[in-house]
Amino acid sequence: MKICICIFAFVLISASLTAQTINSWHDNSLSKKEIKQGWQMLFDGQTLNGWKGYNSDKMFSCWSVANGELVCQGEGGSVTAGDIITVANFDNFELCLEWSISKAGNSGIFYHVLEGGKYHAAYETAPEYQLIDDLGWPDKLEEWQKTGADYAMTNTTKDKKLMPVGEWNHSRIIYNKGHVEYWLNGMKVVEFQAYSPEWEKLRSSGKWKEYPDYAISKTGHIGLQNHGSGVKFRNIKARKL
Repeated sequence: MKICICIFAFVLISASLTAQTINSWHDNSLSKKEIKQGWQMLFDGQTLNGWKGYNSDKMFSCWSVANGELVCQGEGGSVTAGDIITVANFDNFELCLEWSISKAGNSGIFYHVLEGGKYHAAYETAPEYQLIDDLGWPDKLEEWQKTGADYAMTNTTKDKKLMPVGEWNHSRIIYNKGHVEYWLNGMKVVEFQAYSPEWEKLRSSGKWKEYPDYAISKTGHIGLQNHGSGVKFRNIKARKL
C-alpha cells in the first residue's frame, strides 16, 4: 500500500511539474537565463505594442490579441488588412515563436523586411519561412511551398515533424552574417548561405527574378503574413547576434 501511495504521489508531482513547465513556456515572458542571453519579447501577450501595419503607421483590423495569442482573422490583404511588422529592425538575429494555423491556412514569417511606396507586401523584399497546411491545402504544393521552406528558394527536409492543424508548432530562424537556419519543432529543416553563388542562381532564375529588391537588405523588420486565412502566434522572442 505504501508503494502505491508513493507512486501515486510521484505521478501527481510529475503532472504538476509538467503543467508548470508548459504554462511557463506559454506565458509570453523570458526566463532569467534568456534575459542574460539577450533575448527580448516581441509580443507581450496583451497588446500589439511593438508592431505596426506594413507600409502603415496603424495596425490592420484583422490582427488582434486574445488569450495571450497574436491572432490574424484571415481577411484578405488590403489597406485595412495586411501583413504586420516589428517597429524594430534586426540584422543578425535568432528568432523563436510558436504558431497554429487554420485548416487550409497559409501564412509566413518574414525577416529583413523593407517598406516603401513601390512595395505592396512584405514578400516583395523579404525572405519567408513558409507556414501552410501541408496536408489540407486544396491544390498540389511544390516542395518549396511547404511549411518550413525558404519560400520559393530552398526546400525543407521531408522528414520534418509538423503538428496537425489547430495544434501548436515551434519555429526558429537564425540569420548570422548570411548563414541561415530554419528549425521546426526542434529539427533543423533548412540551411543555406545567403548571397552565395548557389543562392544568387536560385534568386535570379525563379519567382524572385520579377522582384529586383527581394532579399537585397541584410537588415530590416521581422514580419508576419496575412494571407487571407486564420493563424495564431505566441511566445515571439528574438535576440541580436
